[in-house]
Amino acid sequence: MSTPGGAPIHKDQLKAKYIGTGDADMSKYEWVTNMHRDTLASHIGHYDQMSYYAVAQNQSMGRVKLEFIEKMLQPCGRPPMGSKEEGKEKLLNN
Repeated sequence: MSTPGGAPIHKDQLKAKYIGTGDADMSKYEWVTNMHRDTLASHIGHYDQMSYYAVAQNQSMGRVKLEFIEKMLQPCGRPPMGSKEEGKEKLLNN
C-alpha cells in the first residue's frame, strides 16, 4: 500500500491509527462485533440517517436511537462457545 505521495504505509501503522481494524489475535466474532458497533454509532451520530430510519420505521427518533443503543450491547448475538467474550459474560452475570 502507499499514500498518494508514494510513501508506503505499513499495516502496523494503520492498526495503530485505526484501532477498530483489530490485530492478529482478534477473532472473527470480535471483528464483526466492532464493525456493527461502529456502524450503529455512525447511524446514531448522523441526524439525517437517524431521521431516515425513524421515518422508514414510522417511529420517533428517540425510539430508534434507543433501539440502536440496545443493539450495540450484543450486535451479533451471543459470543461463540469458548471465546474470550463468553468468559467475560460469565463473570458479569455472576
